[in-house]
Amino acid sequence: MTVNVTPLHDRVLVRRLEEKETAKGGIIIPDTAKEKPHEGEVIAVGAGKIEKGHRIPLDVKVGDRILFGKYTGNDIKIDDQEYLILREEEILVKLSGNGQGGIRQEVESPTKSFG
Repeated sequence: MTVNVTPLHDRVLVRRLEEKETAKGGIIIPDTAKEKPHEGEVIAVGAGKIEKGHRIPLDVKVGDRILFGKYTGNDIKIDDQEYLILREEEILVKLSGNGQGGIRQEVESPTKSFG
């Protein structure tokens, strides 16, 4: 599907990549309990930010897989497909490789020690 959207300046249009639906123990996680994924594929990029009269191109390109923060960007819907618009500075990591494995996020719970 082709999207006819061109982000402005240093903004990037991203399609979230879905995570696996089962946990390690084989438990199926329902849609209502899942968080939105923090990994996505770049669909479109802007021309770049202008600083001191010169345009600075973006470090990401269409097709790149990226990681972004939990509360970054703006969710939009185009032709019944959900996308995210981010500024380039909100992108945390550009992933390399064949893109087959995906990223597994592990969250450590804070522990207090009382002594």
